[in-house]
Amino acid sequence: MAKYALRRVLIAIPTLLVISLVVFSILALAPGDPLSQFAGSAELTPEVRQNIREQFGLDQPIYIRYFKWLGLFVQGDWGFSLNSRIPAIQLIVQRAPTTLWVIGTAYLIAVLIAIPLGVATAARQYSWFDHISTALSFAGFSLPTFFTGVVLIIIFGVYLRWLPIVYDQRVTDPVTWIKQAIMPIAVLAVFQAATLNRYVRASMLDNLNQDYARTARAKGLSDRTVVVRHVLRNALVPVVTLIALQLPTVFTGAVVTEQIFRVPGIGSLLIASIGASDYPVIMAIVMVFSIMVVLFTLIADLLYGVLDPRVRYG
Repeated sequence: MAKYALRRVLIAIPTLLVISLVVFSILALAPGDPLSQFAGSAELTPEVRQNIREQFGLDQPIYIRYFKWLGLFVQGDWGFSLNSRIPAIQLIVQRAPTTLWVIGTAYLIAVLIAIPLGVATAARQYSWFDHISTALSFAGFSLPTFFTGVVLIIIFGVYLRWLPIVYDQRVTDPVTWIKQAIMPIAVLAVFQAATLNRYVRASMLDNLNQDYARTARAKGLSDRTVVVRHVLRNALVPVVTLIALQLPTVFTGAVVTEQIFRVPGIGSLLIASIGASDYPVIMAIVMVFSIMVVLFTLIADLLYGVLDPRVRYG
């Protein structure tokens, strides 16, 4: 397994390099002046503006700027925010706890709901419980998060006034701190739980009809034992892949939710950085997301051997 993990890491390195090169090139060629707040002032002379650009290396060719950025990135220097005047990594570290709290909690709730619900609906296929669960799941992942977010705000924030509409990071009261996170967590949890539930149900139904499941029933084992001890473990193999691959995309997909509820997370930071042409911060966030995708994909591959003994790593 160690050799397999090492081989996957070595494959991931050129993948990340290609991603960084493509994103860096797109940002470098994109319209807009990243130093508009510095060098765009009418009070500055052309000489001062040129000195500012030379200081940030914007007068150099793209490939030279890319290799300089890459050399600093691998050393832990992720660039300097042109908008906030602080290191990009510091901005991400400041926003990460809020993002992990809201999105991490939402995804954990979604997994805890989706797996038992998918197993139960597959075991009771075509029952009233299965029909209701299927209908709710289709509704859950068909409605976009910005729609459900606005609906929750109107119901619980405007009319009932039970929950705060805007997320305030400065809140110190534990009750208010939890209440303000309920709606964004609920929006993300419902969407992810609905999606995962359909995959769990489909995977369970596929394995329930396999020969090993019929053989277990023929030996006199109860349906509960067959489902829990035999079918579930095999059915979780593709589900684990989905969970591992979706987790990084949840962070990127939560950009809309963070904007709706004004959650000061990494997603809102990305939107603000794009609007301000703050390219160092954009590059840092994109690379964080890319590394997360590679890392969780590796974790999913390694879990194959735990969930399915037939998988062997050469």
